[in-house]
Amino acid sequence: MDEEFRRRLEQLENRVALFERNQDLIAAGQRRSSLRSLWRRPPMWTFEQYPPRLLNLTAFPPAPAIDASPPRIAMVTPSYNHAQYLGATIDSIVSQNYPNLTYHVQDGASIDGTRDLLKKLGEGVSWKSEPDKGQSNAINLGFAGADCEIMAYLNSDDMLLPGTLAYVANYFMSHPDVDVVYGHRVFIDREGLEVGRAVLPPHDSEALRYADYIPQETMFWRKRVWDTIGPLDESFHYALDWDFILRAQAAGFKFARLPRFLACFRIHDAQKTASTYAVGVREMGILRRRVLGFDPTQMQIRRAIAPYLAKQLAYHYACKLGILKY
Repeated sequence: MDEEFRRRLEQLENRVALFERNQDLIAAGQRRSSLRSLWRRPPMWTFEQYPPRLLNLTAFPPAPAIDASPPRIAMVTPSYNHAQYLGATIDSIVSQNYPNLTYHVQDGASIDGTRDLLKKLGEGVSWKSEPDKGQSNAINLGFAGADCEIMAYLNSDDMLLPGTLAYVANYFMSHPDVDVVYGHRVFIDREGLEVGRAVLPPHDSEALRYADYIPQETMFWRKRVWDTIGPLDESFHYALDWDFILRAQAAGFKFARLPRFLACFRIHDAQKTASTYAVGVREMGILRRRVLGFDPTQMQIRRAIAPYLAKQLAYHYACKLGILKY
């Protein structure tokens, strides 16, 4: 394949991806008054569910009490030109006041004021600002030599909810057989206002083979997972978390969805570029071929995850109606 043909093919892929993304955005902005609409766009993948409202942190459960010798948690935030959001991300972790935390920000030599923000941090946060090879490489650099029992990374535009670290630590201590955990998520806009929520049903290992439904910002895992399957695959730039999750599942590690809102996923314009979406389509195709052994059609994917989506819809409305409380 010559270079010119490759270039034109990539341009075509990006245009198709942009068209698909625009169609998704249009659909997301429309009112969903029928079950058919809800089935096409499940609540867990509908970011903007209602008009922006203040994120009331006091409405979530308080931080639970923790053991006198809690497990050591290592967290990394990969960052690049996100100074406008990074402060809130860092504060959401530091304000947890978790007594056994190692937290590191790995910045990719940002030019937007990120370095000035990082220089003002206290001793509780370590950081570096240097060129890297992308998000997965930055995360691997941040975890290099980490001495811990539990690991997680939080992107520089997302936020932890209060009490998350203590809750996760307590769960791991009381469930020694569980290796990877995740929970419900809140969607926020660029101003930090709440615009939606995703309430997830219990873990479904079969559905996970077809689609990544785990909210990355809520995921924590034991270091033995990292030591066994290795770090993030730096050849992935979009589906890096799904690749890690699938490798962990294939290695036999046990997953659990926790009954608690753990973090906020921020929605903003920088996430909606055609080039990034096209990369994601290609990488998800690679992972499905690796795990399933074939290229599933969209219809096959929908059929495979239909039971999980039905449960998610039930959990969503049970929570919305106050039947389930988190």
